[in-house]
Amino acid sequence: MILAGDIGGTHARIALFSENAGQLKLEQENIYPSRDHGGLGEIINQFLQGRNMSITHACFGIAGPVLNGRVSTSNLPWIIEASALSQETSIPNITLINDLLAHASGIDDLEQSDFVILNAGSFTEGNEGLIAAGTGLGEAGLYWDGGMRHAFPCEGGHTDFAPRNEVEIALLEYLIKKFGHVSYERILSGAGLKNIYDFLLNTKRDDVPPSLQDELNQSADAAAVISTHGLQGKGGICEHSLDIFVSVYGAEAGNLALKLFATGGMFISGGIAAHILPKLTGKAFIEAFMAKGRMQPLLESVPVKIIVNDRIGLIGAARYAQVKQAGENKIQPVPS
Repeated sequence: MILAGDIGGTHARIALFSENAGQLKLEQENIYPSRDHGGLGEIINQFLQGRNMSITHACFGIAGPVLNGRVSTSNLPWIIEASALSQETSIPNITLINDLLAHASGIDDLEQSDFVILNAGSFTEGNEGLIAAGTGLGEAGLYWDGGMRHAFPCEGGHTDFAPRNEVEIALLEYLIKKFGHVSYERILSGAGLKNIYDFLLNTKRDDVPPSLQDELNQSADAAAVISTHGLQGKGGICEHSLDIFVSVYGAEAGNLALKLFATGGMFISGGIAAHILPKLTGKAFIEAFMAKGRMQPLLESVPVKIIVNDRIGLIGAARYAQVKQAGENKIQPVPS
């Protein structure tokens, strides 16, 4: 059996997979609120309690940069080390990888129904990219060497936000006063959507109905309230916030496609994408993705797909573990 985990700032998903002739089958899965636990080892031991089975390998995709089997999580107060985790859980073979590397590693295991096409483009063998907004903003790449594809992580979500118009310039100035350094994650995340909302409110670009403010004050998830109201299409501050979010999301996806020369395609993942799917499938995202001046014809040719299977991180971590066991570290191309 393979134990896999998708560990984010909000939820920690843990699952057991069986393997038969190279095929993975999800057997059991639990979801835990990450911040309700002191660390990953505590969650793993809770999941394994009462389950008597042989685990050959475990792999966990974790939000944050993984270096030498160690990660200080970006949106949790945890430091995780593979060796210490192995001792704490009595699992001999544990691999830690970046969560977006896990997402990239699971793409080939998805079905066509797991994708929503934003731009058909013209598929050619080449590099690919992945971007995912959730509790934070993750990015990853898949390098095409002419025969196979190799997934790799990056921390592109923490690069400097580049505004494209007067409103975004004002947003940057507002966030600089609040944070100093302003990365794309300060905008393209759950907390980022609230940052946009606060900017529109505090700079008096939109009014807020008292009932909405009461709902926000009572909610533990302000981003969910803002996005839900924004999807209703009634105008106002929530829709305006979501419109800015989607446009910046498309622009940064286009930036990543250019940096990776992702002629093979771009994938949009993460928990926010599925929730705001009606907005992402509108014109704003793909127009911002393509609006790169002289490079627009290139980006028009790039296939862009949203991954709507929320188990992609689990599947990818399990596949990474399976490949590692086999002594390989390669991922085959996604069929066109």
